[in-house]
Amino acid sequence: MQNLRLVLSEDGSHTLYNTEIDETYHSIHGAIQESDFVFIHTGLEFLNASQPKRVPEILEVGFGTGLNAFLTAVWAEKNKVSIVYTTLETFPLPEEITEKLNFKDVISLLPYSDLFAKIHQCAWGDFCTISPYFKLKKVQKGIEKFEEGNYNLIYFDAFAPAKQPELWDLSVFDSVARLCQKHAVFVTYCAKGQVRRDLQAVGFSTERLPGPPGKREMLRGIFKI
Repeated sequence: MQNLRLVLSEDGSHTLYNTEIDETYHSIHGAIQESDFVFIHTGLEFLNASQPKRVPEILEVGFGTGLNAFLTAVWAEKNKVSIVYTTLETFPLPEEITEKLNFKDVISLLPYSDLFAKIHQCAWGDFCTISPYFKLKKVQKGIEKFEEGNYNLIYFDAFAPAKQPELWDLSVFDSVARLCQKHAVFVTYCAKGQVRRDLQAVGFSTERLPGPPGKREMLRGIFKI
């Protein structure tokens, strides 16, 4: 894909720069750092601590490079917590790009370094057992056309509202809400006021939290309906 360029972020991990929309897949201040903070620490670890009896059933909107799935798989193995993970992506990246990403090298977790390749080798449309504690399904659909499952944790990792506003429409959050269990946790790096109000309109209580390096705030929601 000629519109994508490999870029080193400030923590030494790669991100991709999409020249067509002038946007990176992850923060240039640290790709791994951002993903770990927003989705693992503020999402997965919060769910595990506040609702410890629930098996994390995760829906990710925006598979992208697979970084969030990889960090979640590593966390599942390290903590011996079973996770079922479904991820949506309308435009999957080709192998010649994903194989150049250095996430597994930067993390330097040798027992888990093969998980990244297994995640990308998993066939689209079917559940794959990536490891004893991590089950993955990749779906080539947008959230507005997806109607399967019932989730207790949502990773919302679409491109920024300024770049792809259609991915942050009220109807999108309504589609998300219809797939949520009560008390499901929603996390995203975006803290825009309109996003917060739209989440509240479809049944989430929301809170602004300190963001990762380079972002002042992020959002977390709890589904109350």
